[in-house]
Amino acid sequence: MEHPILFLDMLFKAIHINLPPHVTYTWLVMLILIILGKIASSSIKMIPQGTQNVFEVIIGNAEDFLVSIAGEEGRAFFPFICTLFLLIFFCNIIGMLPGGFAPTSSLNTTVACAICVFIYTHYLGIKLHGVKYIKHFLGPMPALAPLMLMIELIGHFARILSLSFRLFGNMFGHELVLGILISIAGLYFAPLPIMFLGLFTSFVQALVFVLLSMIYFAGAMEEAH
Repeated sequence: MEHPILFLDMLFKAIHINLPPHVTYTWLVMLILIILGKIASSSIKMIPQGTQNVFEVIIGNAEDFLVSIAGEEGRAFFPFICTLFLLIFFCNIIGMLPGGFAPTSSLNTTVACAICVFIYTHYLGIKLHGVKYIKHFLGPMPALAPLMLMIELIGHFARILSLSFRLFGNMFGHELVLGILISIAGLYFAPLPIMFLGLFTSFVQALVFVLLSMIYFAGAMEEAH
């Protein structure tokens, strides 16, 4: 469900470039995150003060939570998880701005994120276990190995559908409800409760996506028996 006016669409059409909104707004989110990262890194001090203290506590607790799920090896993919969370969260909330569009309300964006998680999951497994990683797909009994291999492959590819459709469905539903309320009751007053709910939903959906990703990563890093 697209907003009636998308400011990036107007900008690109003015210079005769036609790109789908989920692409242009993903680029915008990436640019925002890069700028925020540069600003944050330029103000880091050896002795933290003020805002730096707050963010260090948040990041430290988040890393400890990840380690509680994936073990000490989980610290290796903490940057990936943080980046994924920020990307999805900002992609969710940018659709709440006038003239904005949530890239995660397009299935193309959510499938791309899910494929990245899928590839990184097996990269971690192969990196940690090497050839022995195949044991994760063969089951406990050699006689059942061909059947278990087929079942495990289907299950792993189904994760792409699970991750992408869950995020897409929730964000598309929010965009749809917001668009209907705007068309019925006007731009300013009716959508406010939905926008507050949308902010909460944006955070929860980003959190659910990375939590599931962490579980997949932890499973790939476990020793198969």
